[in-house]
Parts: sequence; C-alpha cells; structure tokens
Amino acid sequence: MSKALWWISWLVMTLLGGSYLAYALVDGDKSLFLIGDTTHGHYQIELACDSCHGEAFAGPTALQASCVRCHGAELKEVEDSHPKSKFTDPRNAERTALLDAKQCVTCHREHRPGITRAMGVTLADDFCVYCHQDIADDRASHRDMAFDTCASAGCHNFHDNKALYEDFLVKHLDAPDLLEQRRVLQRDLNALVNTSGDPAPKTLTAAQHDAPQDVPVEPQLLQQWTTTVHARGGVNCQSCHGAGGQDWQTQPAVQACQSCHDPEARGFLAGRHGMRLAQDMTAMTPAGARQAMKKDAHEQTLNCTSCHGAHDFDSRRAAVEACLGCHDDQHSKAYSASSHYRLWQQEQAGLGEAGTGVSCATCHFPRILHKERGEDRVLVQHNPNMTLRPNEKMIRPVCLNCHGLGFAIDALADPVLIQNNFNGKPAQHITSLDMARERLKHKQDDESARADDG
Repeated sequence: MSKALWWISWLVMTLLGGSYLAYALVDGDKSLFLIGDTTHGHYQIELACDSCHGEAFAGPTALQASCVRCHGAELKEVEDSHPKSKFTDPRNAERTALLDAKQCVTCHREHRPGITRAMGVTLADDFCVYCHQDIADDRASHRDMAFDTCASAGCHNFHDNKALYEDFLVKHLDAPDLLEQRRVLQRDLNALVNTSGDPAPKTLTAAQHDAPQDVPVEPQLLQQWTTTVHARGGVNCQSCHGAGGQDWQTQPAVQACQSCHDPEARGFLAGRHGMRLAQDMTAMTPAGARQAMKKDAHEQTLNCTSCHGAHDFDSRRAAVEACLGCHDDQHSKAYSASSHYRLWQQEQAGLGEAGTGVSCATCHFPRILHKERGEDRVLVQHNPNMTLRPNEKMIRPVCLNCHGLGFAIDALADPVLIQNNFNGKPAQHITSLDMARERLKHKQDDESARADDG
C-alpha cells in the first residue's frame, strides 16, 4: 500500500468513526460514552449526561450544583449531620484538608463500580478516621473499634443521624418492642379543603362532567370518577385533562396532578419512580429496574396513574396492589405472609382502627407532616429514597409509630428478617442503646461523686 493510499484510508476511517460518535452523542446510543457503570441511584438517568455534568460538561462547579439541585432539599429535610457549613468553618480547616466534604464528589463518584460501596460512597470504609481519630479518648466504649464499622447498622450515618445520636438513644432506652398505641398519621385532605377559606365545593354528578362533546366518555369511567374525592371536591374532567388551559390531553402528564398535589409530585419526581420524567426523559418501566420485577409488568410506564388509577384514584390499591403488581423481589413476595399484611387486612375489613394496618406504602411512602398555608397537613412522601439507603432513615417516620427504638434498630440490621418482610423477631442485636445506657450510668456516677465531694 502506498503512503498516500494509507493516509487516505486513515482519514476516511477517522471521518467515519467521528461521524458515528457524533451521531451517537446527538441522537444515538450515548452508552458508548459511559466510562463505567453508574450507581443504583443514577443509572436510570445516566444517558441524560447534562443532568449531572451541565451543558458541554461544564466542570466541577456545575457538577456540584447538580448534586445540590436534586439532593439539597432532602439533606435539609433530614437535618444533615455534616452540612457544607461544617466544612467551611475555619476551625475545621485541618480536617477539610484531609476530607473536602464541601464537594459531594469527594465521597460520591459515579462510573467507578470497582470502588463503589453502599450508598454510592467511593471512599474506603474507614474514611471517618480522617476527622475522628481521637474518638476513643472521649468515649471509652469506642476503644478497639475499627473505623470501618462506624456506619454499621445502628451506629452512625454521615448525613442523617437524627435517629441514632446519643440523646435520642437515651430518650428511648426502655421503650418496649411494641408500643401500646400503634398507628400512623391520618391524612386530612378533606379538613384542608374545608378550612381553606374557599367556598365549600359542590359534589359533581356524572351528568355534570365537562369533557368536550367530541371526546367519547365511557359511562364506566364517569361512574368511577363520581366515587372519588375529586368529584366530591368539584374537580371536573377539564381540571386534569385540560390543566393549565392546554388542549384536551387524553393522558395527562404529571404536571396536571402537580397543579393540586405539588409536594407529592415533587417527591415522586425526585424518587426513582419519577426521576426520568424530571429530566424530560421517557417514563421509567419496570424492565429497566435493577431489582427483580414481574415480567408481565416490564413494559408498564410509571406515572401518577400507574399506581393510583386513571379515574378511581384508589389509595388503598396504590398502597399494596400497585407495588406488588411490579415488584418481584423476596422482600415483596414475603409481604402477604407477614404480620404487617394481616394488620392491613384487618383494617381494610373494618376490624382494625384506622392507621393500624401496615401496607407497602406505610413504610416506603410514609405519611408526614407538611406545612401548607400556615397549617400542618398530613401527606404522603412519594420519594422512597427518604426511607431507604440507609434503611435507618425509616426509624423516625415509620418504625417508631409502632415499635421501640431498640427493636427497630435490631430489625433493620437483620438481613434475614428484611427478606421475610419482618415476619418475626430480629436475630441480630445492635449494642448502640447498651453503649448509651452505659455512658449515661457513668455520667450519673460522676455527678453523684461530685455531689458527695461538694
């Protein structure tokens, strides 16, 4: 081959290769550009590169802004134990030099599957030593403990420690496994409507629907709608199908629901069920999940009506049946044989008081207090990450409605109990409360000794 022909061949191959990569970047398979697998938290949006990197890969500043944009509200809500302000404090300058926790990517780096640990942490498990190497000097109970055990179940979480800090442990030292009063918060949407200051809504009948005349309306759908809180609250067809003054939408987008249910919609869009929609991508389907899902549900698109139904909006179905219609992991399959499910059946049959049943949503989509119009309102947290990864985040909003703290910590640390959907008692025992009790005793003994000396 002549030198000229070699150069021509090289140029042609370069142009073809470059053209293919350009096509892939703009309108093709962007997975070619992934430098490694992404974490369970981000894999759904891994091909929306600018959702994290910013336009044209703008650099670390844009990356940090993206982290805060998606996770800032969550960190604020959980009372972040290690907020950025702690690391901008000049008194911690020496520690910041060892662990620059002002930047999320110091601990959480994507596309590094070989070093990615639980919760997407890419630091060695003993990174707590950077700042807390002298902890044994203050707490004798921590002597001989390895620093790679700090984040063990029942001990410490870097961001959310509000169910594990010492004063909280002491407050719940003697709580029984099962509390005397066991129930979750009750939703109060009707009370909110009645106290909003607006005129009392008028219940609508099927004959009063306002769908356009050229839109076929099935009587069955109208009947479903008339049984809902929507019809009782004056919410007509156009309120959803023509939300925001738009032309009639056969399948309203999440934004239609968000016009009335903004906190719930924001939670949904922040969680793994709706995060693709939040990035203007196609909706998630169970086929794209990394957990086991039922094959006959693989192509179902996930949006608000996937769980709540399009016209009946049955919250009871959304709490159990909708979840089990997709999820096929061992924890989910064991639910129907658990004591939690029996409580749920009793409540639905009218044999148990309202709030005593335990559905899938009770734990993974818990009811929380939300401030609205200057009033506390009970609504459902639609971001399942708020009670998972790590699962100790579930303790305060979920477990402590029915169980004592010690039981909850032990149960959440027992992998076998988790697999069988908490059907039984924990075989594990975490010593956090024991350590808190011992430390409290030492404090009381010291105070007593000082009083005697005085």
